Amino acid sequence: MSTKRNQHIVPHQDGWAVRGAGAERATQTFDRKTDAVQRGREISQNQGTELVIHGRDGQIQSKDSHGHDPFPPKG
Repeated sequence: MSTKRNQHIVPHQDGWAVRGAGAERATQTFDRKTDAVQRGREISQNQGTELVIHGRDGQIQSKDSHGHDPFPPKG
């Protein structure tokens, strides 16, 4: 099984958490969302995976892909 998994930034008890897709436990927790996003981005860049950022309501707000995009944007 691959250890590479997309990283999700999700609301956590008193702040925000970085959690690998399918993981029950948070990789790391933060007081501020910006700190969680920064750490999640580092992990996803290192692994070549996607960073998925959720809002306080749990809905996906944005995604950053750090993998090998089969459909890179033209431009």
